[in-house]
Order: sequence, then C-alpha cells, then structure tokens
Amino acid sequence: MSRWLRFFLTAGIFVLGVQLVSAADWLYLDNGLVRLGVDRAAGASIGYFGESATGRNLLNHHDKGRFIQQSYYGAKDGSDWNGKPWRWNPVQGGGWRGEPARTLAFTNTATTLYAKTQPKHWATGVDLPEVVMEEWLTLTNRVAHLRFRMTYSGATNHPPAHQELPAVFADFALTNLLYYKGAAPWTGEALTRRVPGWPNEYDKGLTENWAAYVDARDWGLGVCVPGTTEMTFYRHPGKAGPDGGGCSYLAPIRTLAITNGFKLEYEVFLAIGTVSQLREKFRGLQAK
Repeated sequence: MSRWLRFFLTAGIFVLGVQLVSAADWLYLDNGLVRLGVDRAAGASIGYFGESATGRNLLNHHDKGRFIQQSYYGAKDGSDWNGKPWRWNPVQGGGWRGEPARTLAFTNTATTLYAKTQPKHWATGVDLPEVVMEEWLTLTNRVAHLRFRMTYSGATNHPPAHQELPAVFADFALTNLLYYKGAAPWTGEALTRRVPGWPNEYDKGLTENWAAYVDARDWGLGVCVPGTTEMTFYRHPGKAGPDGGGCSYLAPIRTLAITNGFKLEYEVFLAIGTVSQLREKFRGLQAK
C-alpha cells in the first residue's frame, strides 16, 4: 500500500475515479424522544431523523442528493447530469458523482446545530462560491425545528423556477403520502391519500401546509412548511432503508427567481407519529 493511499484511508477519503469523496461524519441532536443527525462530510445535510428509543432512521441518504437539504434551480448553463441536460443547481450535500459540499462553519451545542455550507453544482460537482447556505436545527419534544437561509451574490439573474423548500427523502418503506387540499383547513376533513410513482408528480392547494409519508399503520414522518401550498413528490423504486436505492421523496415548493443580492429564509417542522398526531401537532405549531 502506498503512503498516499494509506493517508486517504486513514483520513476517511476514498478515490472514486477522479473524485475524492469524504467518509460520512455524523453528528446528532437527541432529546431522549427524537434524534436528528447531519453529515458534516456532505455539507451538514440532514440524513437522520427517528425516535430515540428505536434507533430507526426514517430518512434516506443513498447519495449526496438524498438528504433533507437546501437545493435551488436557475438558468440552463450547458451542464450535464448523467447524460441529461441540466441547469444551475446548487445542492447542499454535493454533486451527483459523490463530490461532497464543504462545511464552512459548524457549531454543536446541547440544544442547537448550526452549519454554514458552500454548495456544489449538482451536475458538474464544482464549488459555487456565490451561494452560501446556513441552517439552525433544534428539537422540542417530538418535533425538529429547521431554519434555513440561502444568500446569493452572483452576477447572473436567474429566471423564476420551482424551488425545493426543502428537498426531503424518506425511507422507501413509508409508502403512503397524505395531505389536505381543501377549503376548510383544520376542520378534520378527509385527507388526500396516494402512493406516488415515478417520475415527479405535482399538487397544489395544500391549505394545511404539511404532508406525511406513512406506513400501513398510518405512522411515519410529517413535514410542515408554513405558508407553502404546493408540492412535488415521487417514489423511486429500490431497496428500502437509510442507504437503499429506493426512496419516498417530497418537496414543498415555491416559484422564485434567484437574482443578485437574493436572500431567502424559511422554517420547516419535522415530526414523527400517526397521521392524526401529526395533523394535530402541525395545527398547534401554525396556530402559534
């Protein structure tokens, strides 16, 4: 074994073709009820959320694109993602070939995780220094509160596009997507229930601003983004589990143009429970 290969292995860096990909570096918040984890070797993206007692992770982190993370879209730029024409696309976790985004700053106290990240272009894997992504993560009882900020200082004024706020990748074993789209929110009216397919589907009019992926017992993961009423979603077939090829995806979306001086901040709430528990929890949070 060469001394350089020995260094790469000791440092947790692996050679994949011409790319250098850092090994996972997980850090967690745990309040005894739920556990939230980020991978510092992937831009401090969120890849773990589950109940403390069971140790089961309800998220999927199969590649650098599959986290709960910030991801934005802009103008077509001639880039190529695995043979598909792509566009400007800063991603918090990294590039599609496994290039990890760089965590610029990180603090971890007993109650809060903070990170500042320089994202990668999803298709090309290059750094995008004109974009800075930040996050503040806390736990309260069985709810994770996520606050995201993106700041853009580039010269290009990108056209309006659907923006993922944020991208969410759940375990493929959570098969059923539930949400409310009606004129009488928080009155207990029936939810929309579906098993998404592949590729992306869209829906709008989510007047309760939340959705959940649940199992056959109607238990699972809920995501609430106050003020956001549109969503894109799909299920990619494959093996279930945190690092399996299958996943259940959703992203609350808003149409936004990223232009010089653009800054965006938004909040997300994650919760675990039955559908009725999730709905009641999100009703209470938004009432506050």
